[in-house]
Amino acid sequence: MAVEFDDEAAQHTTALGPLVGLTREDIFGAVAVLLRETASDPQRLMRHGQEMGSDMIKIMTGQSELAPNPKDKRFMDPAWRYNPFMRAGMQYYLAVQKGMSSWLEDLELDELEKDRARFISNIIIDGLAPTNTLMGNPTAQKRLIDSGGLSLIKGLKNAYTDITENKGMVSQVDKRPFKLGENVATSKGSVVLRTEMMELVHYAPTTDEVYEIPQLTIPPQINKMYINDLSPEKSVVKYQLDNGIQTFVISWRNPSKEQGVWDMADYVASCREAMEAVSAITGSKKVNVSAGCSGGQTAAMLASKMASDKDDLLGALTLMVCVLHPKQNDIEAGSLISKNGLELARQRAAKKGVIKGDDLARGFAWLRPNDLIWNYVINNYLLGDDPPAFDVLFWNADATNLSASLMGDFLTIFETLAFTKKGEVEMVDHKIDLSKVKSDLFILGGVTDHITPWKATYRSTQLFGSKDVTYVLSHSGHMQAILNPPGNPKARYYLNKGKKLPETADEWQAGAEEVAGSWWPYWMEWVQKRSGEKKDAPKEVGNSDYKALDPAPGLYVVEKV
Repeated sequence: MAVEFDDEAAQHTTALGPLVGLTREDIFGAVAVLLRETASDPQRLMRHGQEMGSDMIKIMTGQSELAPNPKDKRFMDPAWRYNPFMRAGMQYYLAVQKGMSSWLEDLELDELEKDRARFISNIIIDGLAPTNTLMGNPTAQKRLIDSGGLSLIKGLKNAYTDITENKGMVSQVDKRPFKLGENVATSKGSVVLRTEMMELVHYAPTTDEVYEIPQLTIPPQINKMYINDLSPEKSVVKYQLDNGIQTFVISWRNPSKEQGVWDMADYVASCREAMEAVSAITGSKKVNVSAGCSGGQTAAMLASKMASDKDDLLGALTLMVCVLHPKQNDIEAGSLISKNGLELARQRAAKKGVIKGDDLARGFAWLRPNDLIWNYVINNYLLGDDPPAFDVLFWNADATNLSASLMGDFLTIFETLAFTKKGEVEMVDHKIDLSKVKSDLFILGGVTDHITPWKATYRSTQLFGSKDVTYVLSHSGHMQAILNPPGNPKARYYLNKGKKLPETADEWQAGAEEVAGSWWPYWMEWVQKRSGEKKDAPKEVGNSDYKALDPAPGLYVVEKV
């Protein structure tokens, strides 16, 4: 079970995207469309009711051949095949699922409305699965008998703890084993710059020589920066240090209600301030930048602003699992996003000042309930097991607030497709134009990424004015695409070694080759080639102007709001 949860954690971690614009009105609107269409044609409803009734009769007489998808983990227990009562219960559920799917396909809706109806109905049907209850879950029933009732007592205790300590949300992780600076975020270094908005962490070199051009990582504004340094085995920070890269990471402060006015311009200005500090500390006239997810959108805005200002401090740019050219059908929940919903989301956020991190996590979880809710209901409550102690999940649960102003800017970028326009959208005191950005570019996508789908990340290759663009596709999901170090026997990635990247992801895929192993060594070689000459490693972090303050990972990662 723990291995399955580890995989789910990697695939379904919280991330900022257009999802933050979802409102209850959009969801209720989708339900209203379903009800309207149901009432519009009683004969159609009767026809589908008769088909479902036929399935029910076959189930009652033992003649039904309905069977779950072999990959559906909910029905793996042998009891679903060999116990006639359990098999019948499963088939009733599958009949409802089949009937709903058939009915939706028959509705006279446009494609967007049909997608909305399908998405909402799947959430409802997932909640009706018999496996979500003790009476309908043979594995939980066996555990109850084998444990002499202790599993039920433990499950009730877990549920009570979630009600009283986790705001009623089922826990996805056992946080107890993890201590920042002890077994998580253990790379040595110090904060060398602290402002109201961010800390800049300078990590101590681990090699005798370092490359002269340093690298600054811009993390997402949701969750904490230590995703880059989870454990020594999967630390991007440690890997960079061990390969001679002078490594700096921004740590964003968790904004309070009063700081809800922080917008994209403020975050870009902080990134620029961090780059100046990195340059001053290392003596380099260039600073390479790496960023992921919403941090990648921030880095792209920074690059556009610097190009507009004719500021040449930016060196090579790495963007990981980041979408700059979104389309409504990229993600499953995209069909629910409406212009009215986005405006309502803005208004509510402005009134509150910030969107609470746990509210974002809760909303995100209910958009993928099988993976992020019912899995844990079964594990924690029905089986009476503790949630998994997994570092990625620990980090994922350590969510931060999102300032209302920044959320509004992210939604504007989504609505206007700002990064795809050349000088048409004004933001951060300039007209956004990525075609003016000439930096060498490395872009990463993940094959099974549901949050920033890889074909959406590929569109970024066509937006920049860079002559040197590399695209790599990791055979993993969202965070696991990044946290994919050497040594994983299952790791592989894809490259298209053509002289020029094709215009579309499908064309790129047609010419791509599979490469065994982690993409990290390939990326590191790419970075090193763009990091100048080697020199003696500094004996201390910071310098006389940027003195070492608190040890890494700093104070902002432990600050509570």
